[in-house]
Amino acid sequence: MGSASLTSIFFGNGCRSLSAPVSLLRTLASSNASSLYKLRKNNSKTVLSCLSSSKRGLSCLSSKVDVAQTASTSTVNGYPEYHRLLPCPSENGPPRVEHLVVSEGGPVLEYICKALDLPPLFVADLIHFGAVYYALVCPQPPPSATPEQVKIFKEVTAPSVLSKRASIKGKTVREAQKTFRITHVDQFVEAGTYLRVHVHPKRFPRCYAIDWKSRIIAVTDSYVVLDKPAGTSVGGTTDNIEESCATFATRALGFSIPLKTTHQIDNCTEGCVVFARTKEYCSVFHGKIREKKVKKLYLALAAAPVPTGIITHYMRPINMAPRLVSEDFIKGWYLCQLEVLECKEVPWPDSVVQENYCIEDSGWPSKDYAYECKINLLTGRTHQIRAQLAACGAPIVGDSMYMPATIAEMANPGLNPFGKYKKYTTEDDKEIAIKEWIAQYGKEPSVAIGLQACQISWDEGEHCYEARSPWWRLR
Repeated sequence: MGSASLTSIFFGNGCRSLSAPVSLLRTLASSNASSLYKLRKNNSKTVLSCLSSSKRGLSCLSSKVDVAQTASTSTVNGYPEYHRLLPCPSENGPPRVEHLVVSEGGPVLEYICKALDLPPLFVADLIHFGAVYYALVCPQPPPSATPEQVKIFKEVTAPSVLSKRASIKGKTVREAQKTFRITHVDQFVEAGTYLRVHVHPKRFPRCYAIDWKSRIIAVTDSYVVLDKPAGTSVGGTTDNIEESCATFATRALGFSIPLKTTHQIDNCTEGCVVFARTKEYCSVFHGKIREKKVKKLYLALAAAPVPTGIITHYMRPINMAPRLVSEDFIKGWYLCQLEVLECKEVPWPDSVVQENYCIEDSGWPSKDYAYECKINLLTGRTHQIRAQLAACGAPIVGDSMYMPATIAEMANPGLNPFGKYKKYTTEDDKEIAIKEWIAQYGKEPSVAIGLQACQISWDEGEHCYEARSPWWRLR
């Protein structure tokens, strides 16, 4: 299979194909890649090291993460033997991100294959998944970069080098360093182009087990409402836009134009999500959100009772998990408010239900009863309900990230530097306390937690949609 035929399978008119059925992708996953594999074998002598040389095809800025693999599946450098991205593995492996700088122009697929010693079909899959990025000019290396990597950066971004590149004339360096997805296996990359390759994209095996048509709540000319399953991404991740609700719902409905995300809920949360069918309505819905015309109700299964009424916290303005919150006002922190409309005692989910939905046991001491709360989300921060309920001593059932910290604070009330019993006295002590507090949090849940976006409405209830019963009510 040559590169031209590969292109016709994965792409049409230079755009990512959304209409390819899963059955075709699964067939491709087991197809014979011998003809394209020869490309890698024939160029095996030109695989490049991480040294900069104008006589070489690529210079490599590597950020490899060691991967522990068994001897039966390992090749050089401890990495697994790569074939295809499908079938989807049941678990995610450690991340591996590679940074390359092109020093001789050519097709992007060929360069990545030679530089990283990867099969062409595997690299084509990465491009199809949206896991390969480029920038006209190499971005500033991180503080962890090696002297050799810094040297390469300085060489390829020297003013004397950049002044000779017609593609960046009229652009500032910052504009030229902006990254974009590679969308085509034959896309040409010129000398000096920066490439970032996510070799191990985050995977979502639940996508292949869902009856997507049964999850569609409503279809109109302007939008689609989906009852999102837990363990899936609404619109994809940085390294995987293929295994997403937007993509699979588009295919389930037989649409040729991809659905567009209008808002997000966490991967581990289920419930109502609105997709726009046009760019125009996507903009309209974003405006409704900004104007607070969209109302979202949630059901949360808490491990302890929660008082009814409005709960207020302030969230640290750092875009990474865990999201830390404080009851006290802190300048620059984001206001978080939710209203608990009701809270009722319910049986703790039995072991069969928990196993079916891969609910993680984080060691909560009492599992006789849980507490189902109906919540009106007044502000929409990432992880807001999870972080706020955990701060109230009532983490969400199955929340393996926030529940461990709540348990730790129960045992040692002074551990939380933003809690009622904080102990630090100096700024240095505070920094140490924050690091120790963050260490108490666990990992992100793999599939589901006790949280559902049960209802979404806008335009004063003119449009109102509800999700099916949450997983913990099912028997």
